[in-house]
Amino acid sequence: MITVIGSGAGADLGSWAGEAALVVDVRSDELTDTELDLVEKHVSEGGTRVIVRVLGDPGFFGVVRTLEQRFGTEGIDVRPGPTAVGLAFARLGLPWDDALVVEGTALDRAVNVCRAHPKVAVLPGPGVGPAELGGELVHRVASRTLVVFTALGDPFRERFERVEPAEAMCRSWEGVSLVLCLDESRQGGPAPAVTGPLTGPGRWALPDGEFGTESHADGGSGADAADGRSVLPYEARALALARLGPRAGDLVWDIGTACGAVAIECARLGAAAVAVEQTASGVERIRANTAAHGVEVRAVHGSAPTVLSHLADPDGVFVGGGGRELRSIVLAAGRRARRTVVVAVTALEQVGAVRSALASCGLAVEGVLLQSQRLLALPDGSSTMAPTAPVFLVWGTR
Repeated sequence: MITVIGSGAGADLGSWAGEAALVVDVRSDELTDTELDLVEKHVSEGGTRVIVRVLGDPGFFGVVRTLEQRFGTEGIDVRPGPTAVGLAFARLGLPWDDALVVEGTALDRAVNVCRAHPKVAVLPGPGVGPAELGGELVHRVASRTLVVFTALGDPFRERFERVEPAEAMCRSWEGVSLVLCLDESRQGGPAPAVTGPLTGPGRWALPDGEFGTESHADGGSGADAADGRSVLPYEARALALARLGPRAGDLVWDIGTACGAVAIECARLGAAAVAVEQTASGVERIRANTAAHGVEVRAVHGSAPTVLSHLADPDGVFVGGGGRELRSIVLAAGRRARRTVVVAVTALEQVGAVRSALASCGLAVEGVLLQSQRLLALPDGSSTMAPTAPVFLVWGTR
């Protein structure tokens, strides 16, 4: 058994010291390879306890991840103490449920987070400390305060001080435990509904070919686009996603697209997603694409609008197919969507019906006709432009 004890956990190390074959005091955030090998040697002998003693909560950017990867979870007993981030914000009397936490492994990443967000905790690392942060922030932001903590959690040596970036960059710092970067002009907002690693994907509006089906950009017929046998071109998909605004905590329906492209993109952006498809082959394609992109999308086999009655109310709905049932589907979506319905059609005659259906649900209706020219390389090295098939996007906003 490996017992991991964080300072402040209230655990009495003395009560276990007699039965422990090994006690490891972790001086930084990680165990060294030598320490891990020593722990593994004692664990393999069996019957004796190994104690790993760390500062704060070992499950928060700490040794629990390393131990779990090497030894599994069943043989680890974790007794956490308060996190360094929690302690730091407590010293200032501030909540930290709306703070972002950055591990100091890359200066540019830490600086970019500090530039974009008003409340950031930076766990320092080599080349990522108060001086380096100050040097990068001093000419890039109008107002930031750095709060530098040293010996955090030590009842005798702990101290913190507020400094401006210009001062921080001109000083030498030792024993830094944590740096808070605050834009105090933007503090005091509402509590977030969701906390955690809400970083989005590196890219979205993915290339058409990543969904294993024919690209409607090549000029497929209106019938093909309406029944979902071709993927919505990424130019149109980009605008559809912008109007849907998928985020963590949202539910999005993707109706009739056969390949699940919009649902998958919404899932990659943090939303829960349901893809509705009436053909069995389409459902299988959605499941294959979902697995290929490493996200969770529920594929529902059935005909809209009937099958929609079994689904939870969505925040946003994308309709990419419908045929003769298009108006009924849009009405069902418009009545239940909490925020937005986006509809893609290829026939001008369908636009009026979609627009009136959305308006009858009390939605403010807008729309565009999209037709782009894609750059193509010719065999001789020159370039040409190839037109994509036109797509009407019509959307209604609550």
